[in-house]
Amino acid sequence: MNNQSISIAVAGSGGAGAMTTGNALFDAAAKVGWYGILSRTVGPQIRGGEAAAMLRLSAEPSSGPDDFFDVLLAIDWKNIERFAPEIPLNADSLIICDVKAGDVPEEIARSGARILQLPIADTAKKVKNGRPNMVALGILAKMVDLPEATVASLLESKLNSKGEQAVQSSLETVVLGRELAADLPTLAHFAGATPATGQRWVISGNEATGLGAIRGGVRFVAAYPITPATEVLEWLAPQLPKVGGTLVQAEDELSSINMLIGASFGGVPSLTSTSGPGLSLMTESLGLAVAAEVPLVVVDVMRGGPSTGIPTKPEQSDLNIAVYGLHGDAPHLVLAPLSVEDCIFTTQWSVCLAEALQTPAIVLSDQFLGQARAIIDKPVDLAFIAQRKVSDQPGEDFARYAVTADGISPMPIPGTAGGQYVAEGLAHSPVGLPSTRTDHHSEQMDKRLRKLADFNYGDHWADIEGDGETAVISWGLAATASREAVRRLRDQDVAVKLIAVRLISPVQPEKMVQALEGVKRVLVIELNHSGQFYRFMRAHYDMPAEVKTLNRPSPLVIRPGEIMHKIKAWS
Repeated sequence: MNNQSISIAVAGSGGAGAMTTGNALFDAAAKVGWYGILSRTVGPQIRGGEAAAMLRLSAEPSSGPDDFFDVLLAIDWKNIERFAPEIPLNADSLIICDVKAGDVPEEIARSGARILQLPIADTAKKVKNGRPNMVALGILAKMVDLPEATVASLLESKLNSKGEQAVQSSLETVVLGRELAADLPTLAHFAGATPATGQRWVISGNEATGLGAIRGGVRFVAAYPITPATEVLEWLAPQLPKVGGTLVQAEDELSSINMLIGASFGGVPSLTSTSGPGLSLMTESLGLAVAAEVPLVVVDVMRGGPSTGIPTKPEQSDLNIAVYGLHGDAPHLVLAPLSVEDCIFTTQWSVCLAEALQTPAIVLSDQFLGQARAIIDKPVDLAFIAQRKVSDQPGEDFARYAVTADGISPMPIPGTAGGQYVAEGLAHSPVGLPSTRTDHHSEQMDKRLRKLADFNYGDHWADIEGDGETAVISWGLAATASREAVRRLRDQDVAVKLIAVRLISPVQPEKMVQALEGVKRVLVIELNHSGQFYRFMRAHYDMPAEVKTLNRPSPLVIRPGEIMHKIKAWS
């Protein structure tokens, strides 16, 4: 475990305020300079129900959860069995619960963690309208050594709309919680750690996706709400108009994807967000966009599947449909952000690539990356924006789908004199007229493939760190644990290379050969049941003789220690 970080879980039943406590603690830590990541586990109910806020605070940037939680504070034990395995504890962990909450459930007690019972509920009753979750906030703030003034200022700003009484009772209850923790030591993992200086942002992956979309040039969004992607729309709705853009809540996923095709055909960079079930509905129209060479971006915030699956849990199980799910041979872009913060860059880059290559891009985020909140440094505003090759003055011999050297043909904006053409899903000639001729079909297929295969994607295709005869290859959410595992192993003088793939399709065989130079064994990491990425890598890349996989389905995320154990046992 990193001695510069601390992991805390706050659990409780519906209405207990576990998420409120976790968010307040997290935001206060951000204000004093800590980095961190905050995720949540909830059931599939529409609202309310059991929940746990799971946060990690650190003196250095961290993008994923640690192996174990140092503290579990249970406001109550109701329904804890539904997500107990998602809160791993060990003998060094501390469980804090109410003295009247009853016995610690077996699922929690078997960890061997120390148990500390405090009069949380009775302490809250000492204040009019006092709530146990504010006592919990006081306890944890004291243990993390957060300044009382910082927590108080945060609560005042968050609760001001509820009235002075609500603010005052919360402040008084937090103080009593601090007093309750007066004899508890500051959490050991923070001993000697110092918060960094500089401006901090607190942002979720879905918010970061929206920011990346705007930075990339997106000015039209149409989408139908779906868990866990809805927050992308909620963030973009008030932000798009500020840059002259428009957001439409469509009646369903079919409408949203077709609105995108229309808006992009009209010259406006366009994006939608959805999850796996929505992506399934969009695949026919995505094929149309490939054939008509209309750029657009679909952000798939993946969740457990198949069918409606587990909407509130992460899973990297949409890879196959994203890469192979379109009808016929339909080359397109598939990318995946490698952290909450990377949702900004990957979405921005995806917009730029889609516009430059006149093709759809599917961005594979997931519930963890999308809904987790991260404390990060202020991100750099990268100076690149979508640039589409536009035909300003089409001549008499204008051919929208002319076969060019790089496969990219100028695309006129509707209304441009001489720029009329047919754009549809039928196989067509270079001028866009439907055609069943073999030469037309073959040359257009070659053209659409060539423009993606020959494009120079630079170094952004993957993040590569370290060196060694063993390599860890991962993508998306799995890259967060992989990155930390590789760094820990290198600190222990174990030579391991990380290859975290951001551009999944089109594949980059020459770049992968360079990345794998000197590597004799590969461990592929992913969060799905069938090892989709492992099979994808074996199918499309020349891999070393020894290749193994570490994969499993939702909801238990893969943690750094598991990867380290697998590599040490293997090598």
